[in-house]
Amino acid sequence: PEPFYANYNGFAIQADVVVKPISSTIQSGFALPPIEDFEKAITPKTKAIVVCNPNNPTGYLYSAEEMETLKQIVLKHNLYLFADEAYREFCYEGKHTSAMHLKGAEQHVVLMDTISKRYSACGGRIGAFITKNKQVFDAAMKFAQARLSPPFYAQVLGEAAVDLPDNYFDTTKAEYKLRRDTIVKRLNAMPGVFCPNPGGAFYAMAQLPVKDSDAFCQWLLEEFSYEGQTVMLAPATGFYSTPGLGRNEVRLAYVLNVESINSAMDCLERALEVYPDKIVKLAEAQAGG
Repeated sequence: PEPFYANYNGFAIQADVVVKPISSTIQSGFALPPIEDFEKAITPKTKAIVVCNPNNPTGYLYSAEEMETLKQIVLKHNLYLFADEAYREFCYEGKHTSAMHLKGAEQHVVLMDTISKRYSACGGRIGAFITKNKQVFDAAMKFAQARLSPPFYAQVLGEAAVDLPDNYFDTTKAEYKLRRDTIVKRLNAMPGVFCPNPGGAFYAMAQLPVKDSDAFCQWLLEEFSYEGQTVMLAPATGFYSTPGLGRNEVRLAYVLNVESINSAMDCLERALEVYPDKIVKLAEAQAGG
């Protein structure tokens, strides 16, 4: 489903793989698109479905029912389900359903994981490629043996991280939930802004009253300043594969402390007030003569 992690496109191009996006919408909170949309996109050349749960960039947490729907599709068409679960501890409402727990799909699931999000080690590219399919495993091992080892310091970090106590993540999760609640509340209080409440990860997608989020984000960095500061956002167009989608959406990462998030929201609110190319609602335009 799109929007999705932008590097998926880059990796696909390197491997000569064609990505067929199945669009979700901000109005639905980026819920799983209808099964009919998947069916329309599947051809004899289709090999797999990729899902990121919780999602980057939307923060959407797919339910057990939605994961079951994906299972039925991959079983029906004999596909693989590649599940990126890097953010699975970052779940604030509801319960995370791992693709590895989808009964009957054991030979179809490939799970991808990493230490980089869980332990705030974003530069540490140490992870796991997990599957119960022996053929996939054997093929992956051939590629692994043809590569150099991952970074030494990240290996040391990863080894130490897995020995942390079980309650390590409790404080981290509570802090990220507070940050999420703060940024979503602030965004939805701004005129013309809509931000669905993300169930996981540490991202939020917001719809802004601007015509072009790429131009707005560039303007923020090059021309805008509020009390000597500005705010940097990620235009959502980079997370869509379908041209034209996400033109007035942005992704925000709530990885700062609450005080800094509030300062950033003050800055964004002021920017939207003075931005020259924002969308003016019809009623407002009529009222203005």
